[in-house]
Amino acid sequence: MSSSSKKSLTVYRYLTGPDDVSFCHRVTQALSMGWTLYGSPTLTYDSAKGRVVCGQALTKDVDDLEYKADMKLSDV
Repeated sequence: MSSSSKKSLTVYRYLTGPDDVSFCHRVTQALSMGWTLYGSPTLTYDSAKGRVVCGQALTKDVDDLEYKADMKLSDV
């Protein structure tokens, strides 16, 4: 293996929130920061709060980053 080859880490996040404009803005912000949609969005109903909850998985490939359990994924 060449010493100039780069290691890439694929980072995964799953955003959740109420089905409103703030959730859409969070996903849009992540996309503008280089994250990629991973799979289809999900919806469920929270009967305790009486609202629909959205979810969207995102991934991002980052060069020369080592995984650490305490890393803040939103800052990657």
